[in-house]
Amino acid sequence: MTSASEAATRGAPVVEAKNVTAGYLPGVNILNNCNLVAYPGEMVGIIGPNGAGKSTLLKAMFGLVKVHEGTVELEGKDITNLRTNRLVEMGVGFVPQTNNVFPSLTVEENLRMGLFLRPKKIAERLGAMWDLFPVLNQRRNQSAGAMSGGERQSLAMARALMMEPSVLLLDEPSAGLSPVRQDETFLRTRMINKTGVCVVMVEQNARRCLQICDRGYVLDQGRDAYTGSGKELANDPKVIELYLGTLEKDVDASRADAGQPQSQDPSHAG
Repeated sequence: MTSASEAATRGAPVVEAKNVTAGYLPGVNILNNCNLVAYPGEMVGIIGPNGAGKSTLLKAMFGLVKVHEGTVELEGKDITNLRTNRLVEMGVGFVPQTNNVFPSLTVEENLRMGLFLRPKKIAERLGAMWDLFPVLNQRRNQSAGAMSGGERQSLAMARALMMEPSVLLLDEPSAGLSPVRQDETFLRTRMINKTGVCVVMVEQNARRCLQICDRGYVLDQGRDAYTGSGKELANDPKVIELYLGTLEKDVDASRADAGQPQSQDPSHAG
């Protein structure tokens, strides 16, 4: 929860979850009194072990999971449990981990779908997306289903940005991508953030996430167990011992299943 000193030094929060208890079924909560705040221009990362409630937190903030207790606020307005279309209109963008593009539509058609609520601004916003994502401009007439995983992820981000959101919620944007494509996705996300969009990102690649985020949250068993700057968390002995090693093993296991190279410990890099 924000304090008076935080508000004075950083400005009012763009988005804030306060003591959120939420779950998919009545009486079965995944989140328990969970808190998160993101300030203007910030990039905030959420890491934690599998089943900690990371994606559930994003979905609760975007109205996809019922909040049973607590509140979610956007620029000081209560948006708890509002419908997703209303949240998009108010300035919340959300990119799910899977099924995040229309595969039968072209790249340009996907982007147009992202701004169907404001048709008069389509030309302007398409130009902005072509500048931000040059590869999408090159493939504007290609079907989204024929694109690589990294390209589809870029398209999903671009479609969410068509409505000029004040905050962009990303659910594991690097999942299933090769290490090279992961790096491209992280760089692209940081570039989006530098345009002024506040970004809140759930990420399985914990160490890389903490490297690029201004602040981070470690979730465990539905609660925010640790919070601090990305650098502080990446170098916190307790976070390293309890989470980072385990999370890297999870990432390596998923890569091995996909036939991808495993991550390398930076201390052993050549």
